[in-house]
Amino acid sequence: MEILEILLVVFLFALVVLMFTLFVTVKQGNIAVITIFGKYRRIMRPGLNVRIPLIEVINSRVSIQNRSVELEFQATTIDQANVNFKAMLLFAVLNQNEDTIKNVAFKFVDEESFTTALIRTIEGSIRSFVATKKQSEILSLRTEIVLEVKKQLDHTLEEWGYHLLDLQLNDIAFDETIMKSMAKVVASNNLRAAAENEGQALLITKTKAAEADGNAIKISAEAEKIAAQMRGQGVALFREEVAKGMSQAAKEMQSAHLDSSFILFSMWTESIRHFAEHGKGNIIFLDGSSDSMKRTMQEMMAISKGQSIVTEVKEK
Repeated sequence: MEILEILLVVFLFALVVLMFTLFVTVKQGNIAVITIFGKYRRIMRPGLNVRIPLIEVINSRVSIQNRSVELEFQATTIDQANVNFKAMLLFAVLNQNEDTIKNVAFKFVDEESFTTALIRTIEGSIRSFVATKKQSEILSLRTEIVLEVKKQLDHTLEEWGYHLLDLQLNDIAFDETIMKSMAKVVASNNLRAAAENEGQALLITKTKAAEADGNAIKISAEAEKIAAQMRGQGVALFREEVAKGMSQAAKEMQSAHLDSSFILFSMWTESIRHFAEHGKGNIIFLDGSSDSMKRTMQEMMAISKGQSIVTEVKEK
């Protein structure tokens, strides 16, 4: 009886163990890979699953959720400048198909080996791309670097059962010496641009000033021209009126049987008085000899006769 009781207890214990090992729970976001004696058998999806106790073994659990890895590495440009990169890699299992899960589970020895291969592949792709560019181009090629890396890695990662979701280059920095030299280049370019702008502004200012001076000279010359014309017209009118007055006075003196030299002498003395009143000088030199007076009167008489003839011609 004791032996039977012991066997019964063992049987019940084994039955309980089998019951517990018969059912397997797979968490959401994971897929369990089942093997029999080390050989792939099937996969179990999230939820409650049934397996053959002691025969079917969970070899691994593959996460189908998105995963991220941070990278820090250095690359060298074509002009031998060292560039420091800090990046964030986002990747996931390609799909939930059985072949894909099988590939993910058995392609690498362990998860660490896969992560190392993935990181080194990413770094190699970026280094290859950067090696063809100059240091002055790198900062403006952030998007191009990401696109180039994704284009090169898509096929390789698909063979591993993964695909690259995103690659973010969070920081791109050069060595301190290069950063200082680049800052000097930027500063010198800014100074040159400022000097060019200042030169252009000065040129525009001088050009406008020259145009203004030219316009002022032109306006002044035009005004002087008009003034000269008006002065000439005034002198002409003055002479015309003098000629008319002299002609009228001569006619009146002839009708009164007086000597016309009297009026000429009067005009001559009036002129001298005008010089004395309005002239700017302090001394007037006159030849007071009788010969000079006679000569002056003869010249004035000749002028008077010439003007009389001109007046008669105009009247005719």
